[in-house]
Parts: sequence; C-alpha cells; structure tokens
Amino acid sequence: MLLCAISICGCQGYKLGSLDLYRPDIRTVYIPMIQSDSYRKGLGEQLTEAVVKEIEAKTPYKVVDRERADTILEVRLVDERKWVIAEDAYDQARDVSTELRVQISWIDRQGQQLMQRSATDLPNASLEIVASSGFVAEGGQSLVSAHQDAIQKLAKQIVAQMELPW
Repeated sequence: MLLCAISICGCQGYKLGSLDLYRPDIRTVYIPMIQSDSYRKGLGEQLTEAVVKEIEAKTPYKVVDRERADTILEVRLVDERKWVIAEDAYDQARDVSTELRVQISWIDRQGQQLMQRSATDLPNASLEIVASSGFVAEGGQSLVSAHQDAIQKLAKQIVAQMELPW
C-alpha cells in the first residue's frame, strides 16, 4: 500500500491526453490570410486552409475572426524553391525537389510571443520553418502535388509549434 502511494505521488506532474499539450488559457486563434512572397499563385491561400484545418482537427483551439480571438497566428511564406536532383541521359529532369519556407509568429492580445523560439531573445522574432517535397514527373507527379505535400507538412509543423514546451 505504501509503495502504491509513493508511486502515485511521484507521477503527479505528468499529464495524459493530447489536450494537455496546449495552453489552457487560450481558446481561440485568428489566422489572417497567409501572405506569399512566391510568384506561384495560390500558395498562401492553400497554406491558410491547411493550417486552419490542422488547428481545428488537432488542437482544442477554435479559429475565429480577429475581434473574438485570444491570439493571432501570423504566417508568411518567404521562399519557394525548386531544383533538379537527377536528370536522364537527355538532361531532362527526372527527380525534382521543392522547398517552402515560412516565418511564423503567435502573439496574444498584449503582444506577447507565445511560440517557442530558438536561442534568440530578439523581441517579435519570427520562427522559421521549412518543408520540402520531391516529385517524379514520369510517375505522374507534378509540382502542384509536391507543393500540396509540402503545405501539409508545413501545417503540421506550425501546429506542433503551438504545443506547450515539455
């Protein structure tokens, strides 16, 4: 009996369930349309949709308009690259990779940063996240499908950054 009581007391700091991964003092998030510095049309809109869906599916937070939001999640697509990994005998691209780079900032109503940053203490510094995806045109894949895959990866990484630190 004593051993059971000691083991229970030793584990009281642990939390169970995915909802305990997120801040309990936040209920709502506003996500403005993601601005894109890329010349490819629609990437900002696609990323906005993916992030909203990921937040609604994986977190206890609700995405609402600016007036009702506890916090604001700002995302900017700052870079989009494409490069050839492998060519065939006729110098045609066989394997191509694409990379999307975003800067994110999550602030509360008082302007305080909520997202963990790396070892920098700069005020209002954004966190940068990169996702890449490859495609093989001969296999029926395209740059559009690679971008969609990279966007899904970015959305998951952005939402993962909204978790409380361990």
